[in-house]
Amino acid sequence: MRLIMKKWAFLLVGCLLALTMVDGQQKNGFTNAADYGFSPDASGLENAKALQKAVDIGGTVVVSVPGSYKMATTVYIGSNTTLQFGNNISLKKVDEKGAFTHVILNKGALTKTYDQNIVIDGLQIVVNGMDKQYTEIFGLRGQLAFFYVKDLKITRFRCLDLMKNQFCIQVCTFEDLIVDDVIIKGQKDGVHLGPGKRFKISNGVFQTFDDAVALNAHDYASSNPELGWIENGIVENCHDLTAENTTGYFCRILAGAWIDWKAGMEVQQSDAVVSNGRIYRVQAKPDGTIYKSLNPPTHETGKKEVDGITWVMVQKDTIHTCGVRNVIFKNLFLEKPRIGLSIHFDNDKFSRSYYPGAQTPVQEQLSFDNVRVLHNKAIPFLNIGTPVDVVSITNSSIRNNKINVYTNKALQDYLKTTINIYGCIFNSKEPMTLLSNNVDGKEIFLKTFGNVELNKGFSANIAAGNGKITVESDLTGLKK
Repeated sequence: MRLIMKKWAFLLVGCLLALTMVDGQQKNGFTNAADYGFSPDASGLENAKALQKAVDIGGTVVVSVPGSYKMATTVYIGSNTTLQFGNNISLKKVDEKGAFTHVILNKGALTKTYDQNIVIDGLQIVVNGMDKQYTEIFGLRGQLAFFYVKDLKITRFRCLDLMKNQFCIQVCTFEDLIVDDVIIKGQKDGVHLGPGKRFKISNGVFQTFDDAVALNAHDYASSNPELGWIENGIVENCHDLTAENTTGYFCRILAGAWIDWKAGMEVQQSDAVVSNGRIYRVQAKPDGTIYKSLNPPTHETGKKEVDGITWVMVQKDTIHTCGVRNVIFKNLFLEKPRIGLSIHFDNDKFSRSYYPGAQTPVQEQLSFDNVRVLHNKAIPFLNIGTPVDVVSITNSSIRNNKINVYTNKALQDYLKTTINIYGCIFNSKEPMTLLSNNVDGKEIFLKTFGNVELNKGFSANIAAGNGKITVESDLTGLKK
């Protein structure tokens, strides 16, 4: 009997120990980062080391002591981990052993291995003037960055001092992404996505010199580590605050296409090719130099110079097009006087999204619902500069803000586009150009119905250019 009681006592003590501490993990599955030395009083290197130890345990890691925590290098987070910050806590980048890019990066980004089930809650990053474009991964430059990730949730995020070279939140090659309750201010992109599917960006306040939201299926070679389609998502309840200086858009919707490598082809900075079952991109100075490629890139990883051209192997894939499809934008408040939404190609010394002779990428079924233009400048509400099949604009409030269809000479044929406008409020007190086309041969079907005109002086007109525009409309000036 005594032996049995001793065994039970031993088991009871073991269970209590398991509940209170397992491999440094506290009871109820929570790990307190302070227990590993994470402190407002510690150095940036000490804090990075301490937080790394805590997140390596996995589970839920809590930072609860208010204060500004110095960070002198990147912390790498893995699968099945929640990193939760309490109120009045920030992570401040400091230079103790050299500049670094990411405050937090997922572990699998380094090996292109998917991490999953990660939550970042309550994080505030203070950039503190540290603005290094990229370190570990060419094309990945987010202060908070994820590459190869599934089931990622970022909530209650703040960053108010973004610099000119790094994006704030960057996620590339993903599935099932939620970004909710963010306030981002500064000079570069707020939320920057590369290829992925099933996402929601919601409840965002942006005051960025460059794009507030970038859906960049294609991009400069130094701005996304992979290429592909961005699909099946929602961008909702977001505010684009006004500022004195600006470039970019509230949302950039970027497509692209490239060809199989062939002898004698001419390439420039950022051009992509398919060779030996992989996609390679040109890394060069953005000075407009054109290079002739005589031998194909075939290396399996990294970068290699061939015929004086530096090729970076970016992914194992044989796709030839990329773009954005099946995305809904709703409840947007556009205060900043700039083009709100732009569907386009790049075509400059930094990048040409479309390589001559490539397959035509068609962006698909983009919807804009309850968008409020709050500035008074006569700036396009929507730019369309790529083939897109259907664009729907619903329940929105539009001032003197036209839809502009244009070309950067990338294609001969920009294909047919259907534009539906219904349930909208038109605020202009005078005649306005609703649709302006500058693409020769462009075919557009414009249908409007159920709209409201607030002023008697309003009428709508179409600048068809050399395109073919078919109109069915309820608006003054267009209805028959």
